[in-house]
Amino acid sequence: MLKEKVKHLPSTSGVYLMKDGFGNVIYVGKAKNLKRRVQSYFQNSSSHSKKIIKLKNNIDDIEVRLTDTEFEAFMLECEFIQSLKPFFNRKMKNPQGYTYITIQMDHQYPEITMTPEPSSDDHTLCFGPFINKNTVAKALIGLKEFCRILCTQPSKKDSTCLNYSLGLCIGMCAGDAAANQYRTIINNIIGLLNGTDQSLLNQMTNKMNEASAKLDFETARKYRDDLDAIHFLLNKEKVIGFTEENKNIAILEYLDDDHFKLFLIKRNKVLFSEKYSMIPHEYEKMLSSIKMNMHKYFKTIISQDSPNLSKPEIDAAQIIYSYLQSGNCRYTIIPATWLESENIELENAINQLIVGIPLPL
Repeated sequence: MLKEKVKHLPSTSGVYLMKDGFGNVIYVGKAKNLKRRVQSYFQNSSSHSKKIIKLKNNIDDIEVRLTDTEFEAFMLECEFIQSLKPFFNRKMKNPQGYTYITIQMDHQYPEITMTPEPSSDDHTLCFGPFINKNTVAKALIGLKEFCRILCTQPSKKDSTCLNYSLGLCIGMCAGDAAANQYRTIINNIIGLLNGTDQSLLNQMTNKMNEASAKLDFETARKYRDDLDAIHFLLNKEKVIGFTEENKNIAILEYLDDDHFKLFLIKRNKVLFSEKYSMIPHEYEKMLSSIKMNMHKYFKTIISQDSPNLSKPEIDAAQIIYSYLQSGNCRYTIIPATWLESENIELENAINQLIVGIPLPL
């Protein structure tokens, strides 16, 4: 019965909800090709993990929700997981959960730490949330080693720590002499995390290239791995910064030569989506409809408890940001001033969106 149902699934994009014998949704997934993706669970494969095998043994029924685009499938999956909290989605998720980077600026030697929750302290800078705790830890250790601030006893005043003798500490443990140097390093790290200072990244890249040129591949590999972890942090900060700007984003994806789908997005919310047909003699009518919906939905105020993205919001924000970068869509940013009465710039932006090219992020 179940295999027969899977056999007749459509080969289109969408979301699948796997249910147990009591009708409870135990797993939610998305796919560009539903039939191929769901069938993969029922193929005997030695590559299946123990969790996949256990999931497969508990599936009694499958429900699907079709979408016009893969982007919609991603967003719908995210919505279902957040609302239903299926057992196997939790089991398969990284157990480390979310983490934040905090810097306590009111200390003589501002401490860089990882915390499971954002800080509300006015004297503490906070970056994140980040999904992979291990990657964050690796990036911070790499930065501290490179900047030589990996001190093992920063509160001691009488003697230097072991890492000082290893060249990993500038001497914060020996007294106040290193305070100004340490502050400069911290400011460089803050600039790196908020996207205003790439100097540390460039220095680490140069060191990696130098080690590679000297055939010191172990050192070069260490720099490469640290840089990969740092780039992960920087990309996440770009996602957060872009989303918190609350821009009015109009996205268009062509479904075929004659049809496209329009999405109107603010922050991490899809406010409106609609399919349109490219019928030449109805172009003006279509243009009027798009303008009307932009005026209606982009004036919507998105309520939020905090100016910072919450843990659930970051998932949707990442999907939207990745979609804009994917090359699968065209998009444009609509300034609030363009929504005031009749505005020729708004009409020009819509025309360019339909036939033009996407803007850089």
